[in-house]
Amino acid sequence: MGDAPLSTLEFLGGELRRARRDRGLSQEELAQRINYSSSLIGMVEIGHRTPSQDFVGRVDAALESGGFFERLLALVRVDAAPPWLREWISVEAEATLIRWFEPSLIPGLLQTEAYARAVLTGGGMLRDAEVEQRVTSRLSRQAVLTRESPPEAVFVVDEAALRRRIGSPAVMAEQFAHLLRVTELPHVDLLVVPADAGMHAGLAGAFILVRTAEGGEVAHVDTPLRAHVSDRSDDVDSLQRRWESLRGEALPRRASRELIGEVAETWT
Repeated sequence: MGDAPLSTLEFLGGELRRARRDRGLSQEELAQRINYSSSLIGMVEIGHRTPSQDFVGRVDAALESGGFFERLLALVRVDAAPPWLREWISVEAEATLIRWFEPSLIPGLLQTEAYARAVLTGGGMLRDAEVEQRVTSRLSRQAVLTRESPPEAVFVVDEAALRRRIGSPAVMAEQFAHLLRVTELPHVDLLVVPADAGMHAGLAGAFILVRTAEGGEVAHVDTPLRAHVSDRSDDVDSLQRRWESLRGEALPRRASRELIGEVAETWT
């Protein structure tokens, strides 16, 4: 079997390494010029870390590359999402209402970078470059919650998602601090189905329902292989019934927030 295709993130890293060496600079010398660590430069060069906008801006200035790395970063972000997810991202970006249920994990739109990276590396199924691409995609998608005229977003999670450790306790503490901040937004609700609810309609798996600007409804269901996106009325109606059942089992907003705060203390 041949080598896996080079990702845009790996291409950016290779071009950074080549440009740095052409300038006769070591990683440490470039690090001093851009005020970032040499270890981060090394991670970027091997495609194991997505650079920030500030990082590539400083690299372009230090290497006098005329905005080349900023343009490459734009390509990395466009290419970050797996092809099978891109249809959904375009739907999600135009949503007026998002309803999202997760039985096992914090929903992607609410994840911190560290939590997202721990989720994507935890199964050992993805190459480092693929992990970085998906982290970049996941974080980019979160802009939908802070855009001008954001959608109403209601997230329901099983209590198990709050208590499952993903990464280190420090990762979990940061994640819960983020949850408590983001749920202060007036258009974002995070509700919890308590453990004592027992069997409920959401244990079959995660799903998302989105209402579009035209008033249509689109459903998203993950499988181990790819996302399934459907606007078929039978699919949407089935998931809406499941959603209403879950809302009935979930704690109200204030009680949910109190439970989140209690669980947050166990991670500090």
